[in-house]
Formats: sequence, structure tokens, C-alpha cells
Amino acid sequence: MMQAQKKRLGRGLAALIGDDTSEEAVIQDVRSLRHIPIDLIQASPHNPRKRFAEDELEDLARSIKEKGLLQPLVVRILPSGSFEIVAGERRWRAAQRAGVHELPVLIRELSDGEALEIALIENIQRSDLNPLEEARGYSQLLEQFNYTQQQLAESVGKSRSHIANTMRLLTLPESVRQQIESGQLTAGHARTLVTAESPSELADRIIQLGLSVREAETLTRKPEAAASEKRRPEKPADTVALEKTLAESTGLKVEVNDRGAKGGTITITYKTLEQLEDICRRMQSQH
Repeated sequence: MMQAQKKRLGRGLAALIGDDTSEEAVIQDVRSLRHIPIDLIQASPHNPRKRFAEDELEDLARSIKEKGLLQPLVVRILPSGSFEIVAGERRWRAAQRAGVHELPVLIRELSDGEALEIALIENIQRSDLNPLEEARGYSQLLEQFNYTQQQLAESVGKSRSHIANTMRLLTLPESVRQQIESGQLTAGHARTLVTAESPSELADRIIQLGLSVREAETLTRKPEAAASEKRRPEKPADTVALEKTLAESTGLKVEVNDRGAKGGTITITYKTLEQLEDICRRMQSQH
């Protein structure tokens, strides 16, 4: 089934959600377009997006009242004869508020895994998911639908390291996860808390003090590391200048330890696998 799934999704997301404007795709969409009672449509329990902003729903409902629903929903037929939303739950919710009785839909034949993958990709591309919703979607595809990390990375157009780092957010305490979902903490803030000894306490301090991600990273560093840096002797100005140049070109912290005639070392510090992969790509491209 996975092979068939990959072949189907290889046609491209645009074709599956009705965004393909080629003549062949438009003809196919016209043939599958139907208007069905809104009462026969239901949300998918697998949709990774769980939160919908009230102001956005109200704005969209007013637009639907004035101009109608311009983009059809993508649905699949369930054994019960009802229709489950694959893409367009926000439009469906707004249409209910607008008092619409029928909605235009594009009908697709999709498995549970395919439907979840399409919903996940669509929401990621439109930046509709918060970091935890994205992480749960990845986890569900991996665990419930037997995706490998490589298949998942190819499907959603993200690196394996991005997926791994995002899923690590699920290990945070419930209180911190709620702060992420409410928008009090960004994904960048959350990633600095994953390896912290007391993530809940640090999260509260970040929010109370209004710290940036960089300031939060400094806050989560161990006191021993900060103290050891203070004890280090001052470096020559040319070495400091070289460190600064290398840091600006890599976007990472670079430390140069010059031992004169004995040589020396260059240390590049990275915090995520994405940063490591970027450095490796740059080094390999020089050959």
C-alpha cells in the first residue's frame, strides 16, 4: 500500500487539493466537483490542526456570506456515505457560521495515511500549524501509518533533522506544551528547553522576562560552562577577529585556539542537526 501511496502523492499536492491549473487537472476537477449538503460533511479526526483562531473564522464567515465559498473543500467518501474533510476544515467551520447549506467539494479516493499526509503538507505549506500540531502530525504518520523518517521527509519537503527536532517538542512537560500552543513560546524557545533540567521553570522565566530565543539559549546554559568561559584568558585581537569572520560566514559560534608553533584547533558549535548538515554540505561542496 505504501508504494501505491507514494505513486499517488507523486502527482503533486496541487493536483490533489485542486490547485493544479493545467487543462487536464481542471477537467478532472470539474468532473469530480459536487455540491453536497453541509450536514453530510464531517471533520477528520486525523487532521493535525486542532486550533482555529476565532477572529479568522469570523472574517472568513463574513467573506463567505458576501461572496460565497470560492475554493472547494477536498473530501473523501466514508463507508457510511458521509464525506470526511481532507483539506478545508477552516472553510467548513466558517461556512457553518455563515449559514451556508451546501458546499462545493472535490472528491478523492484516499487512505487514512494519504488523507493525513495531504492535510499535514497543506497546513505546513500555509503555515497553519503550530509547532506541536506539526510534531503530532509527524508522530502519527510515523507510528500509526508506518512511515519511515526518510519517506516522511520526502513527503513534507523537510529535512530528517527538522522532523526529529520538531518531534522532540512532544517530550516537554504538558504545561510547556500548552504555552507553545497558546503562542506564549515560539518553536525556537521550545527547542532550547528540550534538554533543560527544569523546562517548566525556565519556560515561565522566559515568558515573564520576555526573552528572545538567543537570550533563552543563554539562560539554559549550565552555570559551569559560563563560569569556565569567564576564566579563559583573553585572546589576541587578530584571533578574535578571525573568530568573528568565521562566525559570520557560518552563522555559528566558532572558536579558534592558536598554540603558535604547535598548531591549534578550530571548534564550530552547532545546536541542531540542521546546522550540522549545513556545515557538512558546505565542506563537501569545496571538493
